[in-house]
Amino acid sequence: MFNQIKLSYSYDALEPHIDTLTMETHYAKHHATYTKNFNEAAEKAGVSDKDVNLILTSLDSIADEPLRKDVRNNGGGFYNHNLYFETISPKGGGEPEGAFKKLIEKNFGSFSVFQDELSCLSIGQFGSGWGWLSAAKDGSLVLSTSANQDNPLMEGKGLIPILALDVWEHAYYLKYKNLRPDYIKAFFNVVDWKAVEEKYDKAISG
Repeated sequence: MFNQIKLSYSYDALEPHIDTLTMETHYAKHHATYTKNFNEAAEKAGVSDKDVNLILTSLDSIADEPLRKDVRNNGGGFYNHNLYFETISPKGGGEPEGAFKKLIEKNFGSFSVFQDELSCLSIGQFGSGWGWLSAAKDGSLVLSTSANQDNPLMEGKGLIPILALDVWEHAYYLKYKNLRPDYIKAFFNVVDWKAVEEKYDKAISG
């Protein structure tokens, strides 16, 4: 059975950057629904005993097209939201430190350039979707976006997401209305860079 990650902070802990009602609705309703639907679809597809990463990187193995779509959408929603909530916290914000900061500087020139590039990509994502920072097989960092509940695992390029920026309207509309750029600016105040670095270390060691 696939389970939502347990939040290590309360719904109001990310105020004023992400409001309490958005957090509660996002986690307890949207994420909970994706998790429930993914478990049901995975059971029907006979893949409920597999790791979610393996499922999302081998979707073509599910022959039934409607069922494959169901697993893709809800499995993506489950995985994406787990990563999103795991890499934000009230201890977040600022810049990464040490080796991970140097890695960002090596790949993007500076942290501010990285921040600007991820922001621009995410603002420009048409409709619902995500902005991503991923680890490549060679240890480099890659920025990208995806629509709906897709993610880099599904693209077959060997990328492993380590930071997820949710730009579905449900992630920000209650507080920021249609001002996605304001939400993205606020998002960087809650990114837990230690958690992101841990995701990176795990990705490249696997």
